[in-house]
Amino acid sequence: MAETDIDIDMVDRDAALSIIKHVAALQKDGTRHKTSVYFQDIPQNPFTNCATLNTKKASELGYFKIDLLNNSIYRDVKNEEHLIKLLHTEIPWEIFQEKEIVEMLAHIHDYFNIVNIIKPKNITDLAVIIALIRPGKKHLINKSRTEIDKEIWKIDSNNGYSFKKSHAFAYAASIIVQLNLIIENAHSTAS
Repeated sequence: MAETDIDIDMVDRDAALSIIKHVAALQKDGTRHKTSVYFQDIPQNPFTNCATLNTKKASELGYFKIDLLNNSIYRDVKNEEHLIKLLHTEIPWEIFQEKEIVEMLAHIHDYFNIVNIIKPKNITDLAVIIALIRPGKKHLINKSRTEIDKEIWKIDSNNGYSFKKSHAFAYAASIIVQLNLIIENAHSTAS
């Protein structure tokens, strides 16, 4: 059975977990997982509130973990309508050529050199950048864009590593939201 992988971004993971019954997951090496929890009735250590099974064994037995991830970019999102507006507002793509802006953005803040190589003009380009900075795909950085596009979403048969395309696009969408928040806040400060 494949390991289930559900990630949920939120403003404050600890606040959410304080009101939801859960059991912390154990990593494959037996240490407490930083983000994964179970909302199922899984065997647990009553003293640590951790599962007694690591994520691999738990998955084999049919339990599924959910990763609750703190994502502070949502702190300034007022409501669902505001989020949708931020997501669908076209951004000035040339802004990614400004190092000080890129350094403010989640996921890509340390990778201006790669952003500058790809020069994103749409969400697909941004998703490619997100995938390129992952360990299993860094070998593609100095390749042509045609070569990158052929290989970026393939699973590495040597180690099974693949950064999911859906995750890359979700992260790219969150960067668009964050960038639109920065632009929105700059406009309201200037007014």
